[in-house]
Amino acid sequence: MRNHALAFLLFALCCSPLAEAAQDTDQPLSFRAAIELAVKNSATSRVAAADLQRARAGVSQAKDFYVPQLVFGSGLGFSYGFPLSLEGSAPSIFNVNLQGGLWNPAQRENIKAAQSDVAATTAQNADRRNDVIMETALDYMQLDLLDSSLSAQREQQAVAAKFQDISSQRVQAGLDSPVELTRAKLAVARTRLDIAQTRAAADQLRLRLSQLTGLPLSSIRTSTESIPQLPEVSQDDDLAGEAAQNNPQVKIAEDAALAKEHKAEAERKGLYPAVDLVGQYAVLARYNNYDQFFNKFQRNNVTAGVSIRFPFFSTAQRKAADVAKFDAIKAQQEAVNVKQQVSAETLKLQRAVEQLSAAREVAQLEHELAQADIEAAHAKIQSGQASLKDEQNARVEEHERYTAFLSSSFDLDKAQVQLLRQTGDLERWALGPTR
Repeated sequence: MRNHALAFLLFALCCSPLAEAAQDTDQPLSFRAAIELAVKNSATSRVAAADLQRARAGVSQAKDFYVPQLVFGSGLGFSYGFPLSLEGSAPSIFNVNLQGGLWNPAQRENIKAAQSDVAATTAQNADRRNDVIMETALDYMQLDLLDSSLSAQREQQAVAAKFQDISSQRVQAGLDSPVELTRAKLAVARTRLDIAQTRAAADQLRLRLSQLTGLPLSSIRTSTESIPQLPEVSQDDDLAGEAAQNNPQVKIAEDAALAKEHKAEAERKGLYPAVDLVGQYAVLARYNNYDQFFNKFQRNNVTAGVSIRFPFFSTAQRKAADVAKFDAIKAQQEAVNVKQQVSAETLKLQRAVEQLSAAREVAQLEHELAQADIEAAHAKIQSGQASLKDEQNARVEEHERYTAFLSSSFDLDKAQVQLLRQTGDLERWALGPTR
């Protein structure tokens, strides 16, 4: 009876949500899940959101210029003789001041400048998002390659250890010199060094992915099948022109230049007439001697109207307009430089993809030849035409060629990912067309 109860308890635990969650944690982290978590949890994303809210608040602040502002207060003060003003207003028990813009050409340009700042911030946030996506994608892909390389290195270590044992037996039997045993030990030491270096690099990437995604370090395990296929790169496509149109860095520079133009226009239109709505209500007191110096005293007083300014001869404003104009010219040229630089970098990456693709093909063929050499060496050993040392050398060569193939594969993948970022297609590739 007790055994039946224990079995039932184990069955219930296995079917519980907690057990299902534990099973989920045993699953590898998919490529897309890593990207989504990194975009959601990275500090860069939070900074970008704050910058965008700040830029939008700047637009609201610029538009609030046309909303009448009410200020309640008091101008209490003692008067001896004629009641002089306090901060430009008559001494009062209570006062209300109203002011708001009615017609101001310069402020309209300031609003447009603030809206351009929002567009520039949005493009900057897209560029930051691409930073996070690219870093996460490259770290994930490199970690996946290192894990594959680590598996091959461990197999190589086992083979090297086996050769060391055989060499030790042959030296003891007097069939080989001690130098051959030293060579076998060196092969084991080299594989141990390679494993240590690969494990260190993989641990650093795993830690970085843990920081980006917010997941525990132990749950960072890659899935090769989840990595999306990189699109083919045609050398005939005008990717440089596409990048000049879609790259966030170009948009940042263009929107920043447009904001400078609007600010320069705002400074120039600062010489235009402007009309403001003004009003004031004040409650006066007799102890300020109003009834002694004026024909009639009135406790409640209201003044309302418009303030019209004609700053045609403001030399300081003209100089400020000149400074802003040259700042706008500089920003326009900087935007041109950014566009040209992005186009040049994109073309360089496009041509590099072709070269790296050829290099990977060479590395793959060299690895296939190295595998064939192992089989040939093994066949010669069986026929007595080669020694174990020949097979060991062939296996070392095959391991080096495999490592070179993995390295060339990652170099090609990295260049393709960077090219996708330049053309503005990185997020579509990483997260799918629906994002």
